[in-house]
Amino acid sequence: MRTNFKPEQLEDPKLKAADAQLRSCVHCGICTATCPTYNILRDERDGPRGRIQLIQQMLEQDLKPSLQTVAHLDRCLSCLACVSACPAGVNYPRLIDTARNHIERSNVRPLLDQLVRRALGTILPHRRLLSLLVSLARLVSPLRSLAPRQFSTMIDAAAKLPRPAKTPEPQAISATTMRIALHKGCVQEVVAPQFTSAARRVLAKLGIEAECVEGTGCCGALNHHLGQERPAHRHAQALVRDITDRETEAPFAHVLTTTSGCGAVIRDFGFQLGSPEARSIGERTRDVMDFLQEKLNVPQRASNSIRVAYHKPCSLQHAMKSADAGPALLRRLGFEVLEPDDQSCCGSAGVYNVLQPDIARMLQQQKTDALRSLKPDIIVSGNIGCLAQIASAMDVPVVHPVEVVDWALDGYVPESLRHLRLLR
Repeated sequence: MRTNFKPEQLEDPKLKAADAQLRSCVHCGICTATCPTYNILRDERDGPRGRIQLIQQMLEQDLKPSLQTVAHLDRCLSCLACVSACPAGVNYPRLIDTARNHIERSNVRPLLDQLVRRALGTILPHRRLLSLLVSLARLVSPLRSLAPRQFSTMIDAAAKLPRPAKTPEPQAISATTMRIALHKGCVQEVVAPQFTSAARRVLAKLGIEAECVEGTGCCGALNHHLGQERPAHRHAQALVRDITDRETEAPFAHVLTTTSGCGAVIRDFGFQLGSPEARSIGERTRDVMDFLQEKLNVPQRASNSIRVAYHKPCSLQHAMKSADAGPALLRRLGFEVLEPDDQSCCGSAGVYNVLQPDIARMLQQQKTDALRSLKPDIIVSGNIGCLAQIASAMDVPVVHPVEVVDWALDGYVPESLRHLRLLR
């Protein structure tokens, strides 16, 4: 498509990148069929093609966007299903990220909405504040209907987050075969630190030294999706420094993450921050299940009759492109892995379930109906947001796939799975 940016506008690398993606879009509309919000709302402006037109107009003319434009762009989940479907290879994240930053700078949202977004961008990346919020939310949850809707939705979401579980630390490694960095994020370390522990135990069994890295305690993904560029970059740069400071003697072979939403953003650090160190870290970042599928050499085991429904997070499917590794590994370990026909977004999408609760609930219902129809013993998901979103509407245990790998290798059995028996 044709664009009309002024030469001085294209001196901004972010606008230059957006211009390149706008030019590559041929407006074929194939992306529209894959968009969860378009399929629910049936409004062209709530699909990728319509949003691209709104973004082009806003950025080219450097407009202060209308509240209607903001509403259509805010409804984007950033699930990136459109990226996987696009025959022209349009890098839609370049466009929606730039648009969100532009909207945030324009300061057009109502005051209450601004306060909620600032609260989310401040509290969620800060573990102590988040822990306090979750505790308070559980305490006042019965009274949440008395608060404004924006805050009552945040209280409800916080109150439904999983409760952390203490699990054993990995045994000491006698001979190290590889040194990797294991990223510890913000929300997961508050509500489910057992995922990191399970990953470390499995890696230790492979003789792999996993050194935890965290920067400020957040990679910046949450602020990034809120369009809060400055705090997002601050968190990202701190993580880059944390990793590079630990590489004075030798580089890490890989940077692993147990949260695919974080992994997708870390992979893009090279573009976001522009430094060689950030680019190197992004190129080495992998999802833990993708890494284990490659490194864990176990023979095919006989079926143990446990039915595992595997939810593939959007960030793993469409950003990190490694969604098939987890199911393949669990099948090798003897589990009956079931994948729902519905592969679309569950409605979590960072803080989407707080900011767009009605659409999020519809997507949650679609996803849980699809999972429930499989009649699983366990549901697994490799992203804390998806896991919490699904678990809040299901009676079946929902765990991280690395916990299941740990269990299968004679490791710790998660409390929610102790009623099940592995046949060896």
